[in-house]
Amino acid sequence: MSEDRNHTQASELLKNSSLYREFQAEREEILRHKWIESEKAGYDIGFERALTDWIVKHRSKWRKARQQLAQLTQA
Repeated sequence: MSEDRNHTQASELLKNSSLYREFQAEREEILRHKWIESEKAGYDIGFERALTDWIVKHRSKWRKARQQLAQLTQA
């Protein structure tokens, strides 16, 4: 029983971490990009292709925008 509770507490801690939230936000953007690019192509381009394409074309700008937003909300 104690092991289950420890696992649940660890899972909650992870979900509440800023690193995990950033990972989730980035994943959502990649999945959005995958959907848009798949619609343009007329077929599912797959996660790996979408990931690579998003990293090359959008990641740095997306991260900079998130950092600026975080700074504004902290001020």
